[in-house]
Amino acid sequence: MDARRHIALKESIRSIPDYPKPGIIFRDITTLLSDPRAFRRAVDALVHPYAGGRIDQVAGIEARGFILGGAVAHQLSSGFVPIRKKGKLPHKTVSIAYALEYGTDEIEIHVDAIKPGDRVLLVDDLIATGGTAMAAVNLLRRIGAEVVAACFVIDLPEIGGAQRLRDLDVPVRTLMEFDGH
Repeated sequence: MDARRHIALKESIRSIPDYPKPGIIFRDITTLLSDPRAFRRAVDALVHPYAGGRIDQVAGIEARGFILGGAVAHQLSSGFVPIRKKGKLPHKTVSIAYALEYGTDEIEIHVDAIKPGDRVLLVDDLIATGGTAMAAVNLLRRIGAEVVAACFVIDLPEIGGAQRLRDLDVPVRTLMEFDGH
């Protein structure tokens, strides 16, 4: 992506200070999603490295990963698989617990969503600590997926989540970085 387009895409992100708590700057992609050109550019940039390759499924992490992942899956002519918070999927599931700053949470996927050996691209809006994304990778691998890469619109590199995914041998693609938390 050339520098002018990268700047324009980054400018489509709304920054909200002190949300959800003081000291945090929330990077809101809803402004990017509502701008047709920015949304298209972001999806095209996420898709580009994988176009023409074999991606069987795109897995999106609840909830903004559903929006981006669905669009990416459409462009790649792949299936889409939602990774949801525990208790939201209607069929038999496989789940994994992961650590939060204070406590734990669980995500799950339908047990039959991925066939062993499926090549899967993981998509979400932002990578911060990487906790949810690492849990998603482990969950996908548990049911036989080959996680080809993980893609995010935004990286907060100071927090280290993208590197944690790389340490799991998952290539990471991000479209932009923001300083801070």
